[in-house]
Amino acid sequence: MQIKKSIITLFIFLVQTIVFGQTKLIKDLDNDGIKDTVFIDSLESVIICKLSTLKFKPVSSKPIEILNPTSGVYKTKNGFEFFNDWMRAGYKNQFRYNVKTKKIQLIGMSRYEFGNAANYGSGESSVNLLTGDYIGNWNYYDMEIEKLISIPTIKTKMKFTVTNLEDFGEETYFNYAERCAELYQKHKEIKMNKK
Repeated sequence: MQIKKSIITLFIFLVQTIVFGQTKLIKDLDNDGIKDTVFIDSLESVIICKLSTLKFKPVSSKPIEILNPTSGVYKTKNGFEFFNDWMRAGYKNQFRYNVKTKKIQLIGMSRYEFGNAANYGSGESSVNLLTGDYIGNWNYYDMEIEKLISIPTIKTKMKFTVTNLEDFGEETYFNYAERCAELYQKHKEIKMNKK
C-alpha cells in the first residue's frame, strides 16, 4: 500500500513538473563545473540566480507583478528560460551567462497570443537580442468574409539595449509586446489594403 502511494505521489509530481514547469533549476550556468541555482521567488515575484562565480550571492530580477502560478524556469542548452503563461497569452525569456561581464544576460524573447474567441490577433513572435532579428507570424479575423487571415511572416530588425537579470522586469516584456503590436498593426493594414 505504501509503495502504491509513493508511486502515485511521484507520478503526480512529474506531471506537475512537465505541465507547469519548475520553479527551481540547478545547472552549471557559468561553466566552472559547479552547479548554480535559478528559482522563482513567488513571495517577492522575482527571478533569483545564485552563481558559484559570485560566491552564490543572490542576484534578482526586478519584481514581476503579473506572475502566474504556472510560471517557471526551464533548462536550455546554454542557460535557462523563464516563462509566464496566462489563459490565452504568454511569453518566454531566454537568459545566458556572459563570460565577459560575469552577468546573466537576456538573449531572446518570444510571445504568443490566442486572440479572442475568433482568434483575432492570434499568433507568435520572437526576437534574438544578440542579432536583433525579429520574426512574427500573426493573424486577423476578416469580418466581411468571416475568415481568419494570416499576415505574411514579418521579418525585421528590433534593437534593444543590453539587459541583464538585475535589469529585467515586466517593463522589458511590455516594451517588446508594444513594439510587436505596432508591427502587427502596420502589416495587418498592408495586408488589408491589398485585398
